Amino acid sequence: MTAALRLAYVVPTKDRPEDLSNLLDSLARQTRMPDQIVIVDGGDTTVEHLVTRYAALPLDYVREYPPSLARQRNAGMAAVRPDIVVAGYLDDDLILEPDATERMAAFWEAADPLVGGAAFNIMNQPRAAGGPFTRFFLMNGAAPGRMLPSGWPSQIPTVTATIRTDWLYGGATMWRREVIRDYAYDEWFVGHGYGEDVDFSYRVSRRYTLYVVADARVLHMTRPIRLSSQYTLGRQQVVNRLYFIRKAGGFSGVSVAWGMFGQLIVNLGASLFHFDSAGARRFAGNLAGFRDVVRGRMGQIANFYK
Repeated sequence: MTAALRLAYVVPTKDRPEDLSNLLDSLARQTRMPDQIVIVDGGDTTVEHLVTRYAALPLDYVREYPPSLARQRNAGMAAVRPDIVVAGYLDDDLILEPDATERMAAFWEAADPLVGGAAFNIMNQPRAAGGPFTRFFLMNGAAPGRMLPSGWPSQIPTVTATIRTDWLYGGATMWRREVIRDYAYDEWFVGHGYGEDVDFSYRVSRRYTLYVVADARVLHMTRPIRLSSQYTLGRQQVVNRLYFIRKAGGFSGVSVAWGMFGQLIVNLGASLFHFDSAGARRFAGNLAGFRDVVRGRMGQIANFYK
């Protein structure tokens, strides 16, 4: 790419004005300003007033209601200006280090035409739950960011050097204009959209290369998942995963079954050995998800976790 790179951020949000303000504060401190920021508001209470408060930023406001993360992402990308060369999605609870945009732009300016997506490096990324058990059940792998034969992606940790991956997380990732033109988030994934980022990025990886850029650093100030949402999350862990696996194809049936069994064991183990009521609720949700699959009722499961 050339030095004339023009870059845009799409920020889906829902009822988190304080988090969004913290993100916009970090964008105002960037050593290299983005050329466009699209706020896609799905909240019950709108945040349109922030466009006025942050008038120094190149903000555009889109109202997309009722909320759904995949649909909000698509609506925001539809509002990106034609002169933008690279655009991507930021979660509203991110904080960018001052040079994050500059570092990401530098990566894209040097990127070859086969690079389709690049993620920021999340510096406070937690370790995957389950430890060695998740690797044993093919729910995680030793190589970061790889798609496993079970249909699970191995976690993307904080990295010390730029790495190539098979998938990218959805809320801190930039995409080439051709990807924006040719791919959209699957709006079957409703609500918080469990698994929608794996589905999107893995489709892109079959045509383009993907990277995590080590020196483009951000913090993800995520909140814990509500206890009341854990049962629905458990259902999505089964139904949404199998929807993706069937749609993508090419995975090992035995490995998929092993991973699904491992999902049950990990959640049950959290309940029995760590007295974790969240794990018990996810386990119950897993059982309900398998019941849905057996009955041929793999419908959309909407929920907002936080």
